[in-house]
Amino acid sequence: MSRQIVSIVGGKDAQAASTYESINPARTGEVVARVGLADAETFAAACRTAKEAQREWAKVPAPVRGRVIASIGRLVEANTERLARLVTEEIGKPYAEALGEVREIVDTCDFFLGEGRRLYGQTVPSEMPDKNLFTFRNPIGVAAVVTAGNFPVAVPSWYLVPALLCGNAVVWKPAEYAAASAHALFRLFTAAGLPDGVLNVVFAGGADTFSGLERALGEGTVQKVGFTGSSEVGRKIGELTGRHLQSACLELGGKNPMVIMPDADLDLAVEGALFSGFGTAGQRCTSLGTVIVHESVHEAFVERFARAVGAARIGDPGQDVLAGPLLDHKFAERYEEYLTWIEPHHRVVTGATGRITKDNPRGGFDGGDGLYYHPVVVDGVRPGDRLFMEETFGPIVGVTAFSTMREALDLANLPGYGLSSSIYTTNPQHAFRFREGISAGMVSVNNSTSGAEAHLPFGGNGKSGNGSRQSGMWVLDQFTRWQAMNWDHSGRLQKAQMDVADIVPDLDFRLA
Repeated sequence: MSRQIVSIVGGKDAQAASTYESINPARTGEVVARVGLADAETFAAACRTAKEAQREWAKVPAPVRGRVIASIGRLVEANTERLARLVTEEIGKPYAEALGEVREIVDTCDFFLGEGRRLYGQTVPSEMPDKNLFTFRNPIGVAAVVTAGNFPVAVPSWYLVPALLCGNAVVWKPAEYAAASAHALFRLFTAAGLPDGVLNVVFAGGADTFSGLERALGEGTVQKVGFTGSSEVGRKIGELTGRHLQSACLELGGKNPMVIMPDADLDLAVEGALFSGFGTAGQRCTSLGTVIVHESVHEAFVERFARAVGAARIGDPGQDVLAGPLLDHKFAERYEEYLTWIEPHHRVVTGATGRITKDNPRGGFDGGDGLYYHPVVVDGVRPGDRLFMEETFGPIVGVTAFSTMREALDLANLPGYGLSSSIYTTNPQHAFRFREGISAGMVSVNNSTSGAEAHLPFGGNGKSGNGSRQSGMWVLDQFTRWQAMNWDHSGRLQKAQMDVADIVPDLDFRLA
């Protein structure tokens, strides 16, 4: 029997306005969960509830909050296999990758549990005597977090863990098509002892979420918005928060380039391109978009890459496969549109395209009723082509050639995204020239465009984000506000920049 899931606000089930069926994309006839979707008022009410709960949560000493984060990590670790199996069942992510995703939550908790004792401020010297200056980190209040479903548990933890640690309350809106995974994660968080209302989960459609968020911002019950999703929606979120003089934490899409230099280890480069291009069926924000290959090794790379893709196993995500199905019907429909962007001057070097079926099989695999698609490599993409300029969320990778490093950097930066990037080279000079010239927030050398670690800043620029960063100590600036305090114990009013002691030098002095 499928699960029955509804929103939980203040520790209580919330009323649903409609129902959504979350399916298993590997077997589309299976319903993983029937999800009660809330309306805009429920979202806004959750933010009011969070505001009330946050006042008491902020009074809990930060080291104690850190111990709650430690408990979350241990609970997730103890439930690793079950949570990973659920992720695989609901979004079709290969089980090995799902295990890695759950491990990311544990790593995030392990990092932040200690930050409860390191939410440091500073003492600052004053320009006047008998006066002390201090800085403090204060929680922002309520964070509204909206996440995508391609990483249904790891990416949410990047927001939830530091936000809660810093003393904030959270209203979390996960993707409907990954609701069962999100609900399971919510239950693990609350089992760690979070008071009711400190973490709330609201399942809702996009329009109701936006309307509810707009209402909450107007009521002053949300002080921070975190959003992971498309650049298009992220722009709307940024505009909305900007009207309320807030800056959202935006983690958006990417058209992530990989540059292959003439001195690269081609076998290693192919391995990296295969994983970053087609792991998770190309449905990561950090998935490889375009391989930019030096003209001297272009043909050799394309031949090896096409052979590797042809040999890669696509199929049941519970088995040892490179990729399983696409996440949901809406992503499959969108991906089929991307395939129409293949133009006459392009060369598909990997054979069949489209959905894997009995009439369009991949070897002996016919895809059953799953949302499986052939991985596609398109050589000959050019600047200006939609395949070159726009994010293609799915198993398709473009290839183009270059002659100079300057040309490679121009091609890599042209689409205007700036999330992740990669270069394959054995020359340190090439690596550092690439790092200096690339617009991406993340750079890999001799590694894929995918792969984040919990203690390194994650985030992008341009169409990929507004410069905000997740993970590591850098995310603390998203969920705290700096407060400055001065304490004058001189017994008199000392005016800054006016009552300042001055030592006068003899600037006309010269050596004889």
